[in-house]
Amino acid sequence: MEVTPIPVLTVPTVPYEDQKPGGSGLRRATAVFESRRHYLQNFVQSLLASVDLRDRQGCTVVVGGDGRYFSRTAIEVIVQMAAANGIGRLVIGQNGILSTPAVSCIVRKIKAIGGIILTASHNPGGPGGEFGIKFNIANGGPATDAVTDKIHQISRTLEDFAICPDLRIDLSRVGRQDFDLENKFKPFRVEIVDSVEVYLNLLRGLFDFNAIKSLLTGPDQIKIKIDAMHGVMGPYVRRILCDELGAPANSAINCVPLEDFGGQHPDPNLTYATALLEAMKGGEYGFGAAFDADGDRYMILGQNGFFVNPSDSLAIIAANLSCIPYFRHMGMRGFGRSMPTSMALDKVAKSLKIPVYETPTGWRFFANLMDSGRCSLCGEESFGAGSDHIREKDGLWAVLVWLSIIAARKQGVEDIVRDHWTKFGRHYYCRFDYEDLEPRAAFFIMRDLEALITDKPFKGQQFAVGNNVYSVEKADSYEYVDPVDGTVTKKQGLRIIFSNASRIIFRLSASGSTGTILRIYAESYEKDPSKHNKEPQAVLGPLIAIALKLSQIHERTGRKGPTVIT
Repeated sequence: MEVTPIPVLTVPTVPYEDQKPGGSGLRRATAVFESRRHYLQNFVQSLLASVDLRDRQGCTVVVGGDGRYFSRTAIEVIVQMAAANGIGRLVIGQNGILSTPAVSCIVRKIKAIGGIILTASHNPGGPGGEFGIKFNIANGGPATDAVTDKIHQISRTLEDFAICPDLRIDLSRVGRQDFDLENKFKPFRVEIVDSVEVYLNLLRGLFDFNAIKSLLTGPDQIKIKIDAMHGVMGPYVRRILCDELGAPANSAINCVPLEDFGGQHPDPNLTYATALLEAMKGGEYGFGAAFDADGDRYMILGQNGFFVNPSDSLAIIAANLSCIPYFRHMGMRGFGRSMPTSMALDKVAKSLKIPVYETPTGWRFFANLMDSGRCSLCGEESFGAGSDHIREKDGLWAVLVWLSIIAARKQGVEDIVRDHWTKFGRHYYCRFDYEDLEPRAAFFIMRDLEALITDKPFKGQQFAVGNNVYSVEKADSYEYVDPVDGTVTKKQGLRIIFSNASRIIFRLSASGSTGTILRIYAESYEKDPSKHNKEPQAVLGPLIAIALKLSQIHERTGRKGPTVIT
């Protein structure tokens, strides 16, 4: 019986001016994607058209996401448009579920041309939440600025898009689905794959699973509590930590991916991961971790709720890489950290005589370093860490690193952290997020601050707060020259560095879809172990006072304080 080919339609459309993707793709309120005519289709067409037609014809693209509301609708549109635009094969996670690290892993494993990830990362989901589409390139990492600029330029002049509206797939059934199309691009294949398997196989080759399993099941076992926050990580936690590594099933909480993340904010920090924090405070569990919606960020807690600052976590991982078979075999070529991340990593790098690269925020900068063989381990203060096993930050990888360190050192989380401080000193560190600011107000605060701190008389200026005196050694608007290709990236944050190595940093963030986030970072180094038990905000109080005085953020925004303190 002859099958009628599926028709390919060309649909006229009108361009939108606001479809410039950032380093984390295009994020908007879900209502924007739902209510604006062809808003999703326009962006998908721009994304697909950014790939040269010769490369696009017959190529493979990976598709998946964190399962948030609107994902299934978006996947259906992406499938229909990929077919009409000449893509030969889509590899999609079962039920549309793939963590961001898993997408990177699969893109690299099957040599796909790239991956489309449906996520707004740690931002809330649901009809009143946020939605996002992110494009990862052939190395498995986030799209470069050149790629996102091309997508934006196409979106501004788009006149039509190609789609096969009659094409339907079954996201729940693992296996191949083939389609004949009414055009020269055929056949078209969709492969629904197990969401966890390829990524799990990668992890098996990086870690000593037997050592971790002994830690979780042996006579001296450690009890763990893992919070997937109703994001994408539920299936990964259950399959890898419980089924594969033997953690009891009740170790894992909030493991069913929900379209609205159970009405919660899927951001693994002390403000939002309250269920985990309360469970850990009881002292029953020796290790706790939480993940964000798409699985690339993580938080570590020790017994009694002992919080591990993400910057410290990165430095501790760097100092203990000999506990990981992958690094014993591959060696260490270099470290990377984003500019706002504390300089704790630098202390470890110096002791190991390994170079450390300071980059703007955004994993694409690390990916470039890793592709060139310069960098093996990298991380950001925003709860992200990873290595050159993929080209994304990887929350579960970081948790397995920590469990490997605990197994090798036979110490608890807090003891490992305190030993690290004793050896390298403690970097007191805090981040203050002012979310949903009016964009113009945030822009003018940063503009005026830049004018103030880059004025020549500012260098050498002294600030006295209580018994503390801080002398400005350097102040600038941070720019990055990529050591691989010489690309210059400007205006990546304002830095004030004092003569005692303390730092204040101001930076606008594009990680939200509404308003603007202005972040203030404060860091102070303390070598003396007798002074390592203080509350970070008490130590950093004078720096915070200077930051508030210079920025006038409360006076200029009407805010009384930050939205989130990390």
